[in-house]
This record gives sequence, C-alpha cells and structure tokens, in this order.
Amino acid sequence: GSVLKSGYTLKRSRSFAAHGELVIVGAREHNLKNLTVRIPLGQLVVVTGVSGAGKSTLVNAVLVGGLQRSSDRGDCDAIEGAERVREVVVVDAASLARSPRSNPATISKAFDGIRRRFAATPAATRMGVDAGWFSFNRPGGRCETCQGSGEIVVDMQFLDDVRVVCEQCDGTRYRREARTITFQQRNIVEVLALTLEEACEVFLGDTSIVSKLKPFVEVGLGYLQLGQPLSTLSSGEAQRLRLGLALAEGKPRTLYVLDEPTTGLHPSDIQVLVHCFDALLAKGSSILVVEHNLELIRSADHLIDLGPEGGPGGGRLLATGTPADLAASSISITGAALRDMRNL
Repeated sequence: GSVLKSGYTLKRSRSFAAHGELVIVGAREHNLKNLTVRIPLGQLVVVTGVSGAGKSTLVNAVLVGGLQRSSDRGDCDAIEGAERVREVVVVDAASLARSPRSNPATISKAFDGIRRRFAATPAATRMGVDAGWFSFNRPGGRCETCQGSGEIVVDMQFLDDVRVVCEQCDGTRYRREARTITFQQRNIVEVLALTLEEACEVFLGDTSIVSKLKPFVEVGLGYLQLGQPLSTLSSGEAQRLRLGLALAEGKPRTLYVLDEPTTGLHPSDIQVLVHCFDALLAKGSSILVVEHNLELIRSADHLIDLGPEGGPGGGRLLATGTPADLAASSISITGAALRDMRNL
C-alpha cells in the first residue's frame, strides 16, 4: 500500500481554482483521530497515505455517507458546506446497471434517435411500424423466441444455466422482417455492430444521436460497439462509461468520488481518465479521489495526506495543500515520494 512510482508523466488541461469548500468536522470513525478536513470544491482533490491510514473511511464512510444521509454513515460532528453540493456520485464498476440487455446505445439513449431514423425509412413507413418496433425490449420487430436477448437460457437443474445462441434469429435479436429494413445500406443489427466512432460518422448531423455518443468517444471508448453488452466491459471501461454519462449529463455542483480508479489501467488509459476529470471540472463539478498512483497525486490541484501508518498508527492529518506543499512536508511519506520525483 505504498505510493506507486511510475515512468510516465500525466498532463492536465489546466489547473482549476476552488469555488467554496466542504469541511468535515471531528471525524472519529474507525482510526480517524477527531479530524477536521477541508475539501476544496471545483478541483481535483486527491486523498493520499499508506494503506490503512483511514483514506476510504474518511471519504466513503464519513463524507459520502454523511452527504447521502446514510444510516451507517461514519461518525463526525458535522459536514459544513454540504449545501454547496447538489449531488454526490460514487463512480465505480458497480454504479452501472450492467445487464445483458444494457449496451452503449441504450445507456446513452442514442438508441432512441437511431430507432426513429429506422422508423422514418420508406420501408418502415410502408409496413406501418414506429420507433418502438425496433426495440429489442418490447414485442414488435424483435425475435419472440428469445424475446430480443439473442440467446436461450437452458435450465440445467443442479448446474449453472447454459446460454445458447437463439437459432430462430441467429443471435441477432431481431425478426427477419426487421432485418430487411435498412438505413444507409445497414439494417438494425449492422448498425448495432458499429463502433461508437463509426456511428458518429454514419449519423453525422443528427444531434439526437451524435450528441449522446460524443461524450463516450471523448473518454476513450470510441472503440466499443453500440450493441456491446455492458456485462462484457472491464471495470476500467465501466468506470469511464460512468464518467461519459456524467459528461453527457453535465450537472454542475456534483461531487464525483472515486476510490483508486487507476488500478489495473495502462498509463494511456490513466491519461484519458485525467482528461475526463478536467472535462467534468470545466462543467462546474468537483472530483475527489483516493489514490496511490504518484503521477495522479502529482497532478492534483489539492492533496489531503493521512498517516503516518496504517491501523491504530494512522488516522492523522499529516499535510494538505498543493503537491509542492506536500513535498515540503517533513513528516509525509507522500511528500518524500514527491521530492524524489523532482530529484529524478
């Protein structure tokens, strides 16, 4: 659980000035030693320290639990400035409903516009079908044998269920009649096989579709297929998809909380993640991250360092401020690591 060193450098689009702050007063949950901690809003704030220092307790139990008025929230005297935050969103792989029927087209709501385009084609007009007919979640153009799932679940009694491709539609989810209707020489199945980037080109000029997909391309997910089940995404992809949704929603005064989001990510993916953070900050949001990755720590607008040890020896506020402020600290392990980086 020490600070992770790296051989790359993250780039921020710009630094962001704080607009107000949250103040956690008297946090005493688990090993926290009656801490009062200021968290600037409108900035990328990173909470650092060795494993067991109390980072997740402070952020998830005390702050998030307190803002969400959870019944099991962490113990503290008060959270001042809570009225400055309209919503707190915990961004993790579990924050998406990743059912087999959910995909980038449905979760972005771009599928609404795509189905309208198909319903407006001459062939669909002749058949007298509407946009809802092209949904695989309701009767109409979908395959009724598999009810639009593309697969049949075989009950194996005492063993795990087995999923097999639907023979009626060959796993396409749609009836043959639906597959004969085309938009720009593609049927609905072929459109769902497009990547998000390709779909932006095919539907260029249709803002009801492209504006919904662009945020996901911006967070580096342009290679995903429109119809790719969300259940197939990695945790890093699911995390970025959630950030893409946040970008699309563009809600100011929202606090986004992430717990070690760089775990398992390639440096290029971490750079994309930082660009997502900056795009959200530019929309008036705030980002709070628990992290060990030294490059992300060095890129922060503001740091909160806990320690000095894990468990009973932790839970103290060692240093706060900019990365330069931490580097000047004589008692912070994170600060020492930041000094080492400057000396490389």
